[in-house]
Amino acid sequence: MIVEVDLYYQIRTLYNEGESIRSIARRLNISRPTVKKYCEGNTHPDVRKPYMRDSEVITDEIREFIKTCLDEDRQMQLPKQRHTAKRIYDRLVTEKGFKGGESTIRNEVKALRIEVAVPPQADIPLEYEPGDAIQIDWGESTVYIDNQKRKVYFFCGRLCYSCDIFVQAFYSQNIESFLEAQQLMFDHFKGVPRRLIFDNAKVAVKEGFGLHAKATDGYKSFAAHYAFKTDFCNIASGNEKGLVENLVGYSRRNFMVPVPRVASLEELNTKLLKDCLGYRNTHKVQSHTSCIREAYDEEWYSLKQVPAYRFDTSRTATPIVGDYSTVRFDKNNYSVPVRCLRKTIVAKGYANKVCFFYDNEIIATYDRIYGTGKTEYRLEHYLDLLERKPRSVFQAKPVKTNVTKELLDWGRLLPGGNAEMVKLLRLCVDYGEERILSIKELLPQNLIPTVDMIRSQLHETPESNVLYFKYEIPVTATDLSKYDEKCGVATQ
Repeated sequence: MIVEVDLYYQIRTLYNEGESIRSIARRLNISRPTVKKYCEGNTHPDVRKPYMRDSEVITDEIREFIKTCLDEDRQMQLPKQRHTAKRIYDRLVTEKGFKGGESTIRNEVKALRIEVAVPPQADIPLEYEPGDAIQIDWGESTVYIDNQKRKVYFFCGRLCYSCDIFVQAFYSQNIESFLEAQQLMFDHFKGVPRRLIFDNAKVAVKEGFGLHAKATDGYKSFAAHYAFKTDFCNIASGNEKGLVENLVGYSRRNFMVPVPRVASLEELNTKLLKDCLGYRNTHKVQSHTSCIREAYDEEWYSLKQVPAYRFDTSRTATPIVGDYSTVRFDKNNYSVPVRCLRKTIVAKGYANKVCFFYDNEIIATYDRIYGTGKTEYRLEHYLDLLERKPRSVFQAKPVKTNVTKELLDWGRLLPGGNAEMVKLLRLCVDYGEERILSIKELLPQNLIPTVDMIRSQLHETPESNVLYFKYEIPVTATDLSKYDEKCGVATQ
């Protein structure tokens, strides 16, 4: 009989009031054994005795055979060749003459696996020694750079002992950005740890994962220079680098909210470094006894010194300058001086910069372009060519992409024509277009300008070296007659 809570309450109440078991049974119309079971409160109706019945077909011998199969799987560590419940059942039928059903074996295998299984959510609390390791990872966020909405990738690094942080933004997660970010991180922490812990990044791992991962030759060279060991995490195992995983979320919520609006990526990174220093000086991890600042000062002594030679983190190429005096690097084109036409030069691509060299001399530096098929021209690279071919000046792409329409319209008024326009462009390169256009505002509206007239306005009058005082200084006259007499000078 199922005893509800209300009925149980009546049994206990009547019994405590002194009524007999027989009387309670008669009053409530239930059996005396039921009243006797619940009247003294030695049990409760919600308590159910667990159903326990040993299977008659699962003997100790059968159970040991199943355990042997599971132990063999654990020792072999071949997940694709382990015993299934069906395979264990087939072996029992063949080798042990088992007469029971397959579902019985399935249930027993499931129960035995649960006994020895470790829940995948289980984590072991870790404690690191000073200078032992840094965990690194990437995150994504949206920012406004020069009023344009851009997606950036921010690199996060965190010392495992002190929990001090480093965050910097990049346009890409390529190998150049990856190496440069770590180099800047070592500079920020003023030292190098014994280990770096991170994901199986394609830019650093050529094959395998986790303990079996093999680093690329380029990254092995970088790690050898800074003398740290690489520890690659297993796939989809964020718990193995929980410190930096938390930092990625913390940085996005605190450093990227409200959405940053900056003029350049350099300005954003300056802000992020300031935020990192503020975190170091003011933050305290709840589980730590000391604040970040104190823990970092302690850990700094255990970090290895950053080597004096600065590792070249660039991706180097040796392209040939094309007929339009442009060089192709990473799917985009950059102009170089015309004197390098059809020459082989050296291109070094860094995270956010591209530098071009010829004869060990730097000939051009650009902010790196990301995308495909874009071209950036520098006006100064084509001036010598335009002096030889002035007729193309108003149709030349390097001119039209670097000069405003206002200057082009003004140049068309020059009496010297195209050749005079080329001279005006050289003045723009030397003095800046803004200053040249400011001269236009100084000249009369009906005056047709010449380059010589514009050039004369650029020569500033030098400042006088005469000093003028606000108040006259009184000077006392000196009688020099005695000196004249001594020297025999005739006086009037």
